[in-house]
Formats: sequence, structure tokens, C-alpha cells
Amino acid sequence: MFAKNGWTKEKLEMKEEIFNFAELYKNFLNEGKTEREVVEIGIKMAEEKGFSPIEKFEKLSAGDKVYFNNRGKNLVLAVIGKEEITKGINYIVSHIDSPRIDLKQNPLYESLDLAYMKTHYYGGIKKYQWSTIPLALHGVVMLENGEKVKIKIGEDENDPIVMIPDLLPHIWGNSQAQRGATEVLKGEELQIIVGSLPYIVDEEVKEPFKMQILNILNKKYGMVEEDFISAELEIVPANKARDLGLDGSLIASYGQDDRICGFTSLQAILDMKEAPNHTAVCFLADKEETGSNGSTGLQSNYLEFFTSQLIEKYQGSFTNLDLQKTLWNSRSMSSDVNAAMDPIFKDVFEPMNSAKLNYGIVITKFTGARGKNGTNDADAEYMGEIRNLLNKNGISWQIGSYGKVDEGGAGTVATYLAEKGIRTVDVGPGLISMHAPMEISSKLDVYETYRAYIAFYTM
Repeated sequence: MFAKNGWTKEKLEMKEEIFNFAELYKNFLNEGKTEREVVEIGIKMAEEKGFSPIEKFEKLSAGDKVYFNNRGKNLVLAVIGKEEITKGINYIVSHIDSPRIDLKQNPLYESLDLAYMKTHYYGGIKKYQWSTIPLALHGVVMLENGEKVKIKIGEDENDPIVMIPDLLPHIWGNSQAQRGATEVLKGEELQIIVGSLPYIVDEEVKEPFKMQILNILNKKYGMVEEDFISAELEIVPANKARDLGLDGSLIASYGQDDRICGFTSLQAILDMKEAPNHTAVCFLADKEETGSNGSTGLQSNYLEFFTSQLIEKYQGSFTNLDLQKTLWNSRSMSSDVNAAMDPIFKDVFEPMNSAKLNYGIVITKFTGARGKNGTNDADAEYMGEIRNLLNKNGISWQIGSYGKVDEGGAGTVATYLAEKGIRTVDVGPGLISMHAPMEISSKLDVYETYRAYIAFYTM
């Protein structure tokens, strides 16, 4: 169903099922606020559905369910299909990193008898949105003895939170109020308050407020100050996913870009009942918000790495030509969100080519603006295949873009998939308030996205 509100009579009769599915999604968002946590949750879900690590298989056959874990930040699930693997794989690729704030490598200091930590923001954020809201600290620390320690502070109701303070309106007139919107809070001003008690065991301590925080971290996690160097500590909103609207039809939560696609693509492959025609792959990637760089981003060769293993274990042999044939014959959905129109700011959108909440999944032919710069720009033939797939399965869908031509644009992993010869298009739901600490999605769109991904895996 193209470009129509998806709350038809039939869907209203399915409201309980749709809302129940949304509860699963909300729980996923609450438990997985970092890419590492999503991988851990995904492995647990996969093993409960009969998936096993690839290392356990010497040979793969139709119906086998395997997973790959790349450094705790990528998760790949594959269900082996009935067709020869070189005839192509159906990949759904989403990213599980989200805009956030990271601690600097040497973060802790004290000033005016308060303990603070310095940060660096990750991905595109409006910096002012992150002040004066409850924040939690998540991550891992590698201690000098080689032990990996997990940290999560601020999620339990009995936990303390951390927070970025802001200047009061009574005295901001000649300073902060004169700044442009992008500098209401500057990057170096995104610092979190972490304490105000002195360490008084030794009155000769030069920095007692800083020492108190180090003492707490040492007692609870075995950390010393130098361990910050080998830590990945992320600051995320401490808020839980909540129903939004008096009718409860929307979801407000942190991290929906792009864990909304991560959850639906993961749940879809877990719910497959039998071997598909073509091998189905769910790839949860990292680093999209900062350009897909690094060994866990889509610009690495990890997709070729795990695909090569699938080919070798399926065929019993492998050549580079087999890999190239497989990739060239493959299809993919770059499953990433789009910008849904907000009626308050509709002037920056082009209504005929922009997404709306409750209108279903969004097909985005290209994500770039200003001359389609740096975009995949899916070909007409593949657009036709996807359109027909959605229509055949009665899925609500629409087309989308990122605002008017000269207003802006966005990046996804689609370009990096297409560069490997894989036919690719962006397909995911729309969000309002994207990249904010609380983003808005539609429960109906979440459900239709899940249905679309099942249809794609089995096409």
C-alpha cells in the first residue's frame, strides 16, 4: 500500500498484536543502549532460536543457522538457503551505534570543589539538547592485568546519574545568549558532573574531590586513573523508552537511529520458519554515525570476510571469483531510518517526496542532497523489485528523502554495499527528532518494517 496512512480497518483490528510487538522493541532499546550491549543481547536471542557460532560448523547446508561476532561490535546472523550460495545472498544491513557522548581518554579533573569529566561527542548531535537531562555511563574498561570490566551506572532507579550542567537564563544574556544555535553549548563545554565529596582519609591529597571518584571506581571496578586510557565509556540518556501520545501509538526513546532497524531485522531473521531460497544475512554494523570507518565499520572488509567463510563452508572450497560472483548476484536492504515530516517544521521538507509517521516503511532511492553527492542512487530495476515485493505482501510503504534539495542530506551504509557490487537501496522507517536524546517512531511503522524484512529475507 503506497503512501497511505497505514492504520486501516484491518490494522486497527491488529492493534493489540502491533502494540505487543512494540513492547518487545522498547525492552530491546532499554537493554541495548550501546553497540556492545546490542551484540550481547542479539547473541542471546539468536542462541535461543537455534543459532550457533560459525566456528562450530565444518560444513554448511540449507537451513543451518550461524552467527559471527566481530570484536563485540558487529553481529552477523545467517540462515543458509536452498540455492547455491554464489547465486546471491539477501543482506539486510543496519547499524547499531547511535549518536552519543564519549569520555575523553584522560577525562577526570576537579574545579571549584566539584569533580568533572571531559567528553567528546560521537556523531551528529545538537549539543545543547544533551544538557540538564539524566545521563548514564556505559562501557568497558580493560584493566592493566588484562581483565575486562563492564560498567553501567545510571540505569537502575537506585543508581546515581551524571549530567551536563547549563548556564541559568538570568545571567546568560551577554554570553551564551549571543551565540548561534550550534554553539549554545560548545563541544568543550559538554562536561559531566561526577561528584562533590572530598576524599578525607589522607588530608595531604592535593585533589581530594578527584581522588574520591577514583576511590569509588577502584573499589567497585578495580580501576586506577591510567585505566581510562584502555576504556570505552559512553554517555547515553538514562531515560527509558516510553509510549508517546494519549493514544499510546508512538514511541519516544534514545537510540532509535538505527536500533529500530537493528531490532526489526534481527527479529525477522530469528522468526524465519524454514530455509529461504537464497541465504539470508542480518548484519548489525558499527561506526555508521562517524563514517563507517574502523575494523567494525562498513568500510572494512568484514562483509567479505564472513561471506568468504560462508562460501567455503557451504561449497567445501573457495576462490576469490566465488566471492565476487556471490556479491554481484546479491541484493541488500541498507536498513536505516529516514526523516519523517514534522508539521512544526514542514517548510524544510518537500512534501511530495518526504516520509510521514504511520505511513509504513520508507524507500529512499538516494540519501544525498546537493547534486546527489556521495549517494548510492539505486537503479530503476532494483527499485521495481522492492516496490513489487512490498505490494505483493501488503506492506504499507512510502518514499522519502532528507528535506529539500539544498537543505541537507544524510549518509548511510548503502554506498559501501553498492561498491561491492551488491544491489542496494535504503529501506527503513521514518523518525521525528532524529539524533536527539529522545527520538519518535510509530508503532505501526516498526511492525511494517519487521514484516518488510521477513518478506525480503524470503524473496
